Amino acid sequence: MKLSKQDADLFFELMWPLQLFVNRQLQVLPKVSTLEAYLDCSREEKAQVRDAMYGHIELMDTFVQENPHQFSEDKLEIIAKWKHFVAGDFFIERLLKKYAIFIGSGEKVYGVLALHDAFQDMFYPGQLPVRVKAVLLPFKGRIIYDGLLEIYNIFFGRGISTELKEVYMAAKQNGRIIERLEDDIEQAKVQRPHKPAKDWGPELDELVAKARRLRGGSDQPPIYSPAFRLVKVSLELAQRAVESPDDLDRLWECLQKVERALGSVETTLHRSERYK
Repeated sequence: MKLSKQDADLFFELMWPLQLFVNRQLQVLPKVSTLEAYLDCSREEKAQVRDAMYGHIELMDTFVQENPHQFSEDKLEIIAKWKHFVAGDFFIERLLKKYAIFIGSGEKVYGVLALHDAFQDMFYPGQLPVRVKAVLLPFKGRIIYDGLLEIYNIFFGRGISTELKEVYMAAKQNGRIIERLEDDIEQAKVQRPHKPAKDWGPELDELVAKARRLRGGSDQPPIYSPAFRLVKVSLELAQRAVESPDDLDRLWECLQKVERALGSVETTLHRSERYK
């Protein structure tokens, strides 16, 4: 879940000159005028310039236009896209093989790659979720952070962890994990390989026909009737899911029938326990 060494080196090859250019324009660190001097600056000093850069994104355009370091067009294109940065507080919810899951404002879920140091070297699973202040950048069709993470020393209980997990699972289920910042965020739906869905209709029709023959009665155990009812309404839900997977209203109606049938099963079992 990190860039290759070559790409990580390329990122800093572009970022440091850009920040130096911003520093020269804004005089954040007036005594720093060369790249060598800037690289010798402390993390805190670089953070000041970095923050000023995001506050003046027009300087990214100026840098690209003037091209003081004679970068190639491909490299300038990378820098130009950094205007699409996303800054703020994020929860790092989990670490996947592909990327780390960052959850930002509005429950937006991002797949983020590390630079030289993998996220596994910064956090262990038991720490997660953690809240960080970060800036996300587009980089060659992926999302990275810009090298600075401010970690909040806050422990989150089970409630927050469960809620964040659900945000991630919903984004995953609906293909809404944002993997590119160059795209319009509202249209950043992950394009998963399309496979024609198997037609389960015939199998379900066969099961429904068999289920219709299930009958309870006074001469049979009391649990039969509610259990058979649960089977039938569950199959109805499955049929609706196959026929109209996007008709959420109908699916909720079917689910309510399942819940009522399940309630009848539970009631019957509780009544049976009274005389056990």
